[in-house]
Amino acid sequence: RQAAALRDALGPLDDLVPASLRAALTVEGGTRPMPEPGPSDWLSSHHEPGQTYSQFLSARRNRPDRVRKVIYLQRIGEFTGPHAPPMEFLQRFAQAYFGVEVAVQSAAPLSRDEITERPATSRTPRQLLTTDLLRVLSRELPPDAFCRLGLTMEDLYAGDDWNFVFGQATLSARVGVYSFARYSKQAAGVLMPGTATPLLRGCKVLAHETGHMFGILHCVYYACLMNGSNHLAELDAQPLHLCPVCLRKLQNATRFNALDRYRQLKGLCLEGGFADEGAWLKSQIRSIEAATAKHPTGPV
Repeated sequence: RQAAALRDALGPLDDLVPASLRAALTVEGGTRPMPEPGPSDWLSSHHEPGQTYSQFLSARRNRPDRVRKVIYLQRIGEFTGPHAPPMEFLQRFAQAYFGVEVAVQSAAPLSRDEITERPATSRTPRQLLTTDLLRVLSRELPPDAFCRLGLTMEDLYAGDDWNFVFGQATLSARVGVYSFARYSKQAAGVLMPGTATPLLRGCKVLAHETGHMFGILHCVYYACLMNGSNHLAELDAQPLHLCPVCLRKLQNATRFNALDRYRQLKGLCLEGGFADEGAWLKSQIRSIEAATAKHPTGPV
């Protein structure tokens, strides 16, 4: 029954081309099953039925076109300190991940007149209200912007009922915002060496929030970058890569070459020190190359 649900979520593949995409969606051993949620995990407090590939195709969603084709990264406030990620790396990572042009905008100062603040306490730092930030980001979108994403070292909250959020995006306005405030050892407790660095966490949230901008909802089918997360341990347990269902959605939106994309991302993961993800990509590339050599139907 579960296998049938997963096949339905992915959709028919018989006539899918190119061969490398079909292989990327079907090679064995590439995806872990969705784990049972713990009591504090996302799916324990949020009922989400999932979004099949067919539902993704029929939904009203944004997609890049000849005019709106650039992802803009906008720094908000001070972006300094040992845990501030290098913008140049984030730009190259996002460009490889999504297969579209990514540009970095100059840093924007914070305005106390426009952004609601929640004062710091003994347990939490100062926090900024995401809805205010999204409203500011939605103003003066560049004409060629597919979306505009705000990056900040400030902690965020989405409303009085929220302790914090890693990020938030709005599809209709094509803007999103996410924070790197909780990725340091001081903020997050003990990090798992080599797997949960602040940069890796930042890349995960960047890719997750941007994935929403393409109309991809939270994934409930596999362990996937697009799984929801309530806390850092849940975020760290999620992979940086997309499951077959979500990969197919993104490829439909941007038409990247799956094999070229994996090769670019492998180099960036090795550069960023993401050893586990780099090893996963290496294995996937090898499997896709073997599958396309054995059954070379259509262009690679």
